[in-house]
Amino acid sequence: MSEPRKILVTSALPYANGSIHLGHMLEYIQTDMWVRFQKHRGNQCIYVCADDAHGSAIMLRAEKEGITPEQLIDNVKAEHSADFADFLVDFDNFHSTHSDENRELSSLIYTRLRDAGHIATRSITQYFDPEKQMFLADRFIKGTCPKCGTEDQYGDNCEKCGATYAPTDLKDPKSAISGATPVLKESQHFFFKLPDFDAMLKSWTRSGTLQDAVANKIAEWLDAGLQQWDISRDAPYFGFEIPGEPGKYFYVWLDAPIGYMASFKNLCARRPDLDFDAYWAKDAKTELYHFIGKDIINFHALFWPAMLEGAGFRKPNAINVHGYLTVNGQKMSKSRGTFIKARTYLDNLSPEYLRYYYAAKLGRGVDDLDLNLEDFVQKVNSDLIGKVVNIASRCAGFIHKGNAGVLVAGNAAPELTDAFLAAAPSIADAYETRDFARAMREIMGLADRANAYIAEKAPWSLAKQEGKQDEVQAVCALGINLFRQLVIFLKPVLPLLAADAEAFLNVAPLTWNDHQTLLSNHQLNPFQALMTRIDPVKVQAMTDASKEDLTASQTSPAPQGNGELVKEPLAAEIDFGAFEAVDLRVALILKAEHVEGADKLLRLTLDIGDEQRNVFSGIKSAYPNPAELEGRLTMMIANLKPRKMRFGISEGMVMAAGPGGEEIYLLSPDSGAKPGQRIK
Repeated sequence: MSEPRKILVTSALPYANGSIHLGHMLEYIQTDMWVRFQKHRGNQCIYVCADDAHGSAIMLRAEKEGITPEQLIDNVKAEHSADFADFLVDFDNFHSTHSDENRELSSLIYTRLRDAGHIATRSITQYFDPEKQMFLADRFIKGTCPKCGTEDQYGDNCEKCGATYAPTDLKDPKSAISGATPVLKESQHFFFKLPDFDAMLKSWTRSGTLQDAVANKIAEWLDAGLQQWDISRDAPYFGFEIPGEPGKYFYVWLDAPIGYMASFKNLCARRPDLDFDAYWAKDAKTELYHFIGKDIINFHALFWPAMLEGAGFRKPNAINVHGYLTVNGQKMSKSRGTFIKARTYLDNLSPEYLRYYYAAKLGRGVDDLDLNLEDFVQKVNSDLIGKVVNIASRCAGFIHKGNAGVLVAGNAAPELTDAFLAAAPSIADAYETRDFARAMREIMGLADRANAYIAEKAPWSLAKQEGKQDEVQAVCALGINLFRQLVIFLKPVLPLLAADAEAFLNVAPLTWNDHQTLLSNHQLNPFQALMTRIDPVKVQAMTDASKEDLTASQTSPAPQGNGELVKEPLAAEIDFGAFEAVDLRVALILKAEHVEGADKLLRLTLDIGDEQRNVFSGIKSAYPNPAELEGRLTMMIANLKPRKMRFGISEGMVMAAGPGGEEIYLLSPDSGAKPGQRIK
């Protein structure tokens, strides 16, 4: 028998500036199921995480609430910890990046990189808020668009006309924090020389540590050439001061991944059986896995392994990347009630419903996962209640009534138990490779066979026949044993169901290897309902509770800087001829991609029938995964004069609507429309 594996697992650190929602939970549930499977198999698997607790956003929110940043992150950590625990996410340690361990390790890694020549310094020029005495990121600067004259636009992109520009191009720039007029100021920044690790990264990212789709994306960045990474921020900043550099702080993304190491080190101090170096030293023989979303692969698959390499630590065995969560086929939406916080879900539904549904939909790739709420109700009710729990509820009564709750010895259908036994290696392989959907399909296939056997034997009919009591007991004893096998296979996904089933079965906590045996001459405890069906009314209550009341924002003018309400005047009238001059065309989105250096823009390649157009559109906040737009029809103004932008020429404008932010929706033509067709 092989030695148990020693595995360290992490999930991406949630930011300590907001609540956990169901999109976040996709990652933590996925990781938890994999960790539970490893422990179920007898391996030593340690799962650590932490709140990402640094950065300007946290500093400013704490100031707004009238509390210290430390108080804010403590409050958020308590909320996050409760949400995770109630979703049955079983961390071995949940820590904070604002910790002594993280300060120590961040300083150690930085000084090792500096001493090895991997840190550079140079001056950069930024806007500075003279009132707050702080440098301003682009998102903290607002002003008048230099192209169209629209007021109250951010420092890099106009939401009205789509133009992009440098913050210094804004007219009448103001600090979004204080309202003061910013001034340009130079500051010395520190840079991690990422290009030093180009050869290592090209080899490592193709070594099997990444899914193919992720490795291909990383290759695009590597082929384009790596740039030095700005790792410093100026005071005031909530974070760790750079050693020997007063007033200079580590950028939040420098110390965030080091938080994985810090959380584990914090655990090691309480667990004498764990040795930090055995998991993080360059020659470590243990295994290390990160689970992350596809939005942060650059930090984890480029910056992080390079930092570890340069500082003399081991790199992860694999980085497991998942896609985004959509709800009912669309981005999570506050107005539709599909932007669902973890606590709102838990107030209405069992965590195991969602754990099972995620498992049933999660494959090995980075595809997005859709939580279709109607399918969610149907699938959970059909699979868990109609198939799995149904077996126990069908058989338990006959055993208690006919044999005082004792399972008889024997095996009434060896071919069926052999099939369950033979399926175990494939199910284990699916868990191991994170193909949870395949594991659930195979488990439910076994449940179907067990139910078909019980339906064929019909113990409820046999019980009415003279001399058939022994057969009733044999059939039902096998049914209970098959139910036990299914519970063993499902335990990493459904720990509460497993615990309740163990109590009913009157057995010690089940392990994976228990599937190799059957219970015989065994006393059961009285049967109680193990799981109830999802009531669609509760799903509706959950979405109702998640809906944001947009009435006020839609009917009332926005408050201005002095606190008074000012109605924005309508634009000047145009005649019908001017409107008729707009050439509105159906366009097929051939390609959609991020624009490097732009916070809000996507680059769209559009087919309008007889030609292709390049269009920049400020819809990035609503479509963080631009590939999902490819192949979709939309509408564009085709006769708009081409506009030179910082990132290239924009040859038109796509039509979109919505209040802004995540709530922007590209308009689509009626079905049957063809690229190039004019819309009148």
